Amino acid sequence: MVAFENVAFVFVAGLLTALATGLGAIPFFLVEEFSDRWNVVLWGLASGIMVAASLFGLVREGLAYGGALLLLPGVLAGVLLVEGADRVLDDVDHNPKQFEQADFKKLLLILGILTVHSFPEGVAVGVSFAELGLDGVTPGETLLVAGTAVPLLAVFMTIAISIHNIPEGTAIAIPLRSLGISEWRMVWWAVFSSLPQPLGAVIAYYFVTLAKQFLPFGFGFAAGAMVYLVATEFVPEALEYGESLQGGGKRELVAGVATGALSMIPLALV
Repeated sequence: MVAFENVAFVFVAGLLTALATGLGAIPFFLVEEFSDRWNVVLWGLASGIMVAASLFGLVREGLAYGGALLLLPGVLAGVLLVEGADRVLDDVDHNPKQFEQADFKKLLLILGILTVHSFPEGVAVGVSFAELGLDGVTPGETLLVAGTAVPLLAVFMTIAISIHNIPEGTAIAIPLRSLGISEWRMVWWAVFSSLPQPLGAVIAYYFVTLAKQFLPFGFGFAAGAMVYLVATEFVPEALEYGESLQGGGKRELVAGVATGALSMIPLALV
């Protein structure tokens, strides 16, 4: 049986990543808009963090638990989830400008869309907590947080997803800014866009805890979803912002990716 306090801890971690999305709107309290160069760097930073966290953390853990036999199908399933979500979203008009103009029915639709979009991030958080409360975890592989021994992978993944959510919050705030929406309401809608993440985190954690033999699949699933998300959404988003820059923003993108990846080096050393 999964301990309630562990589930609550995972939910709080997922909630923190959702709240971090609101940070993407905070700069609009100080400036009117972000430059394209900074947008490219931010998306590159998020990309580097997510790829490094997936490879150094999730894939490595999956291989340690059971090898490639279950890991690779998990990676494929994660890719299929993101691809399927993209196909669903392609058929629906989900411009963030609709947030302020939505009635209850439309808000439910938007929430459903956001659930599809945010679920992979929540899964990554939940899976990274797989060792929470397990016996046999060495002290060097955990960090004491609020009296609870939290796996280092979970700490890094929660931080990584939180940082990754910041440019997403900015991307949501930009069109709302053009509508004249107040700064605090932009923060709220940015957070709202990631609220499904705590739910995804709890579901993923519950699953991998009950079915520990499928841990490699779970790690692979989260890693596949994250890397594919970077390749199909983050990088194209960055290059779209960089179209007006010299070299198409590729230098800024590479700089952001490198910085993000280097920031995850401690994860490779634990």
